[in-house]
Amino acid sequence: MKKKNIILSAVLCAGLQVSAQELIWEEDFEGDSLNMENWSYETGDGCPDLCGWGNNERQIYSEDYVEVKDGNLVLTADKVGDKYYSGKVNTKDKFEFQYGTVEVRAKLPDGHGLWPAIWMLGDNIDVVGWPASGEIDIMEFVGRQPDTIHNALHTPASHGDTENIKTTPVKNATSEFRVFKMNWTEDAITFYIDGEKTYTFSPSEKNEETYPYRHPFYFLLNLAVGGNFGGPEVDDSIFPKQFLIDYVKVYK
Repeated sequence: MKKKNIILSAVLCAGLQVSAQELIWEEDFEGDSLNMENWSYETGDGCPDLCGWGNNERQIYSEDYVEVKDGNLVLTADKVGDKYYSGKVNTKDKFEFQYGTVEVRAKLPDGHGLWPAIWMLGDNIDVVGWPASGEIDIMEFVGRQPDTIHNALHTPASHGDTENIKTTPVKNATSEFRVFKMNWTEDAITFYIDGEKTYTFSPSEKNEETYPYRHPFYFLLNLAVGGNFGGPEVDDSIFPKQFLIDYVKVYK
């Protein structure tokens, strides 16, 4: 009984901690269209400046593959003829913030060659470029690893390479909606999957090279096809596939 009480107390304390924070931004994807006050579409194949979006991805992003339906943002990947299409949105110049707790409830698509992601980039990217801007990958999943979810960070110190990463086994990762959470402070970034802490990033020496996370960031949501991480092989028999995002919440 004592052990049960301790566990219950820990759960209650965790709940009180979240509820004590102020909800500063929320997107529930209600209605039947994307809220353009919060989001912008990213379209094309990244060319001429960043062909394949820098990762040899195969998809062409189009507004036609982004919809709001049944309380979810729906990003659909499909193959039409010999071309792949999908959806991508961001909050650049519309909602950017520095420090806080993020919660995103989403259902991942299955299929070899898919690469859905919930991530963030620094608001200074147009000035300093990538990876100097910093990148926070709240969730990355690749269909060729069906029981694995990734949290990662890209910094100038790692030359943009994925050195700061945690790979977490999640059985039947695509079978249901899951909650991906990140707590971001001046000195550390901690990730959670369905309430379980998976990774804390806090380098001993913090500067613009090792911890470029002391300025505002914005959200990106996308469903890539193939690429250096998602591919290279793509199972064409899987299409179409959908990445569903129920909500995005930010607390301070």
